[in-house]
Amino acid sequence: MGFIMTRMVEEKTESARLPGSVRWALASLSLSMLLSSLGTSIANVGLPTLAQAFTASFHEVQWVVLAYLLAITTLIVSVGRLGDVAGRRRLLLAGIFLFTVASALCGVATTLWLLIAARAVQGLGAAIMMALTMAFVGETVPKEKTGSAMGLLGTMSAVGTALGPSLGGLLISGLGWPAIFLINLPLGVVALFLAYRYLPNDRRRPTTERAGFDALGTFLLALTLAAYALAMTTGRGSFALLNVALLSVAAIGAGLFVVVETRAASPLIRLAMFRSPVLSAGFSMSALVTTVVMATLVVGPFYLSGALALDAAHVGLVMSSGPIVAALTGVPAGRIVDRFGANRMSIAGLVGMAIGSSALPMLPTSFGVPGYIAPLVVITAGYALFQAANNTAVMTNIRPDQRGVISGMLNLSRNLGLITGASVMGTVFALASATSDIATAPPESIATGMRVTFAIAAMLIVVALAIAVGSRGGMKGPSPSSDVP
Repeated sequence: MGFIMTRMVEEKTESARLPGSVRWALASLSLSMLLSSLGTSIANVGLPTLAQAFTASFHEVQWVVLAYLLAITTLIVSVGRLGDVAGRRRLLLAGIFLFTVASALCGVATTLWLLIAARAVQGLGAAIMMALTMAFVGETVPKEKTGSAMGLLGTMSAVGTALGPSLGGLLISGLGWPAIFLINLPLGVVALFLAYRYLPNDRRRPTTERAGFDALGTFLLALTLAAYALAMTTGRGSFALLNVALLSVAAIGAGLFVVVETRAASPLIRLAMFRSPVLSAGFSMSALVTTVVMATLVVGPFYLSGALALDAAHVGLVMSSGPIVAALTGVPAGRIVDRFGANRMSIAGLVGMAIGSSALPMLPTSFGVPGYIAPLVVITAGYALFQAANNTAVMTNIRPDQRGVISGMLNLSRNLGLITGASVMGTVFALASATSDIATAPPESIATGMRVTFAIAAMLIVVALAIAVGSRGGMKGPSPSSDVP
């Protein structure tokens, strides 16, 4: 332990030696990541206020959140590829500008549907920022510092997620609901200035080397992802005929997408990249892990209030421990990855998550709230380490003209895991609790639901561990770029 701490101090000293332009470039990327994650979490706390302001039902007002998430999920791979083709710097500047302008439109919206439309545009800007911030790491940071940079971006994402509910509540109570969107204006202007001033210019390539943009593949992928996301979110986990129809559309769209990509001259996604064990394993593990992380967010509040009898204020306080731990451990996790290697640290993070997931439904029965917080801290710290290591492994040694699309796919796998976790794990919890109304279920039923849900969560982490160990030999072989023609 002392050796690790000594190395972390050395890494911190070395990072301070980076040129000032690199540090300011990282600041612009970090602020972009903060804004996009803040946009995800800050609106949730405002839904009751928005329902009153626009005299709308919960089903209608939830589209303020869904429109943002759907825009990110359906477009993040496409905008990443567009950055590879058209230039990442100019597209990121456009994304920050779009996000900022859409935030202003959200703040002045006079109808709910205008607000929802503005949120969709804001989500497009967020998709660009999420996809291209990680892609820019390879162009701004020395290779040996990639883990630290990825850890910093993970920290900013966690800070945005943790800050959203508390900041949103404060702004709504003091200034009204428009403030939760207008707060993005000064932050967006600063991010735009820093990105314009310090990010490296796009490299000009000869016309003969410029790839085309796969419009048909983009349309089919967006249709497939939108259908899947809607199937997972519509009906609050109860699958009806509409959900089955949407999943059918997603399956057909996925099949057509594969056919189109095998024939396209400049495909949106080169299917050959999945032959790389680094990429295929990285995407799969990211989806599995974020499914478990979302389970803690979806199931946790019901368990804390129903089984441990906490009021809303204490539930929020306990739940905030996860994002706080992620914010505190992101940068140290990145430095550890730089020191000990991405492969070993991915496995170490997954082991920690498996231990925490196994302990989470058991320790609270003996130790109460501290018995809940301790495993949650282990899960979150393990996730921070895994995320820094996995992002580093995926984004290192890839071809420069593939950074945008691969970063987009990495973010997509994360989003799909979050959507699946919210729907599937929430449904598992409800079924295992054997009640039609979780809010009024007895503590024993909720505890049973918790045990079953996290038994499945632990199994998902074990699957991710098996993938990590199985792909480790491949990770020592050719770099991902050699598998992506």
